[in-house]
Amino acid sequence: MPRDDDSYNDSHRAFLQAFMARSTMTLEQAKPVLAAIFSARDNEDILPEDITQTDLTNNIAIINTAISPFDLEIRSTKHQTDHTIIYGLVNTTSDPLTQLATTHNANEIAFVKRVLDAMFDTYNTPRLEAMAVSSMQVAQLAKAPTTADRHESTAMNGGIPIAGAAQSLGLREAEDMMKKLVEEGWFEESLRGYFTLSHRGLMELRGWLIATYNDVDDDVGEDGGPRNDKIKTCMACKDIITVGQRCPQRHCPGRLHDICTQNFFRRQKADTCPLCKSQWTGENFVGERAIAASNRASTIRRRSGHPAEGSSNPGGQVDDAGETASPVG
Repeated sequence: MPRDDDSYNDSHRAFLQAFMARSTMTLEQAKPVLAAIFSARDNEDILPEDITQTDLTNNIAIINTAISPFDLEIRSTKHQTDHTIIYGLVNTTSDPLTQLATTHNANEIAFVKRVLDAMFDTYNTPRLEAMAVSSMQVAQLAKAPTTADRHESTAMNGGIPIAGAAQSLGLREAEDMMKKLVEEGWFEESLRGYFTLSHRGLMELRGWLIATYNDVDDDVGEDGGPRNDKIKTCMACKDIITVGQRCPQRHCPGRLHDICTQNFFRRQKADTCPLCKSQWTGENFVGERAIAASNRASTIRRRSGHPAEGSSNPGGQVDDAGETASPVG
């Protein structure tokens, strides 16, 4: 077994360098890395299967103590669709746009902000919580807002000026930028071509997302009803949820990851939402599945001769209540 070492040393520095190169790791990914580091340190062969969860946890704890003064931390989160624990090196203070400024120009950063706004505002509504953008939407977001759009956004923002007159990106530039962001670990692309914020992004941007898209200073919504936070957390694990299930009651904030539902309902001994007491059907979704369910509902309406309102909008996506949203793929 690798020896315990409570002081920060070259082994920890090497493991930190591995995190800086990869951005995220799981235990299985960390095992060969730690095995190689321990083998070099102890001058003996350490196999990946010799590495335990305790070895990983102890090394991360020591590293975190050393890097805390630099506003860095190795955090962990559970994968939203399985039980894998993901570890990521994150900056604990700066916002994502500041971090991206070190490797991308102003127009690219403005494009990223438009993508995030689309994910967590435009395509994240009580009727349809997609929190994903398609490749077609990426192409649309390549174009910077017009002067009129910026004036309108400023007016809607209480007169506070919105960031600057960024230039549009070309379609190829936008595609290449998204590929880079996927490679850098900020976004993930699904098999169906939808882009979502990655687990690394969710870990690193948690505070920024809540501050940017939730009305943290208000207890009620604009209509006087309950506040509708754009960024919601799983009732079981408390992590931000962008993939999973929602309460059938549209304005109830109850959300659960699929992998959290079984134990959650077993503990409370009832398949009901603990917030509004509605029956939890497991048929109302958050994320890409919400888009698929919406499209199926729209198809059924058209075939039954009762098209949803707004269905004349080419490529428009209709939610489960018949409201048409902007095109999604």
